[in-house]
Amino acid sequence: MIWVCVAYEGLLFSDPNAFEWVTDGWNENTREQLHAISSIFPNPEDINDSPETAPSKRILKIFPPGAYSKVEHGPLIAEEIGIESMRIKCPLFNGWVNKLENWSN
Repeated sequence: MIWVCVAYEGLLFSDPNAFEWVTDGWNENTREQLHAISSIFPNPEDINDSPETAPSKRILKIFPPGAYSKVEHGPLIAEEIGIESMRIKCPLFNGWVNKLENWSN
């Protein structure tokens, strides 16, 4: 069995524009920085490359202190993106969801 760890915030990079829900810190600069990070990696799951540069750490560096809350903004961003888009852009996550969907078969 292969264990895969996908960082929740990594999935949010499936559509950096959805971060506009962080209204206190959203501007053209934050949008550009989020897109720049996203463009470096083949898919959003690869953004989780070390504890120091984990997706959550990157997000917190981009937005002003206190502007981004995983609990408050994460679900809004995820809902805006949608699970289908995340599954298309995140192959490991898609595989995990497939296993869950087929669990009872």
